[in-house]
Amino acid sequence: MQIRTPQQITQAALEAGCAKTALSPLRLSVLAVMAGAFIALGGILSIVAGWGLPEATASNPGLQRLLSGLTFPIGLILVVVLGAELFTGNNATMIPGYMAGRHRFTAVAYNWLIVYFGNLAGALLFAWGLVYCAGLTAAEPYHTAVVNTALTKVSLPWLTVLLRGIGANWCVCLAVWLALAGKTLVEKAIGCLLPVMAFVVLGYEHCIANMFFIPLGMMEGADVTLWQFVWANLIPATIGNIIGGAVFVGCINAWLHLSPRKAS
Repeated sequence: MQIRTPQQITQAALEAGCAKTALSPLRLSVLAVMAGAFIALGGILSIVAGWGLPEATASNPGLQRLLSGLTFPIGLILVVVLGAELFTGNNATMIPGYMAGRHRFTAVAYNWLIVYFGNLAGALLFAWGLVYCAGLTAAEPYHTAVVNTALTKVSLPWLTVLLRGIGANWCVCLAVWLALAGKTLVEKAIGCLLPVMAFVVLGYEHCIANMFFIPLGMMEGADVTLWQFVWANLIPATIGNIIGGAVFVGCINAWLHLSPRKAS
């Protein structure tokens, strides 16, 4: 089956974004919690797969990243196929409709705000209930891996996190665009897999994923304060993600591929 053209993909993103504005606050919140949990599921899979072979990955650090990258995309695949609401994906999909005059920026900001905190709730609940309380990271090498991951993420320079945030959501939203190009489950899954795998392997910063990784590290005893989590990572990663998704994918594709009549 032939995939959609770039123009058709952008039009599909426009229609998807407009449909999101019609969701009730309750439905939007529930779908956002689901998405946060889905991304957290990908996060724990990436930990188990990436850090589960310490002897092999000790001398091959690229192998650890590759294994993590191959498993993490399950979160976005679930989001895309099951219609959950992910803040980082919405950074791009809400923009074409705004640029086409189908909804105001207040609708974009409202969606982002509700979905952001819904994603946070879903990621935290999954991290606490289905990972920490379930004991999935209590044993080595997973305990040390999640602690070190949290410590590393809050120790990066602020500007570095912001730039890595741009890279992460550029990749994630390109994955959403590729998924919109396909019509079958296989096409959508492959569209999600490749760009998301790239951002994980490259070590970019995804704010929703970090809502899982850093709190889980804190639960496991990482010496990270709430202030460090929010200021040193979450804020710059979020700003970078908005730039990478809204500007580099949503705005550019809407400008390139929507007709002047629709984009005016």
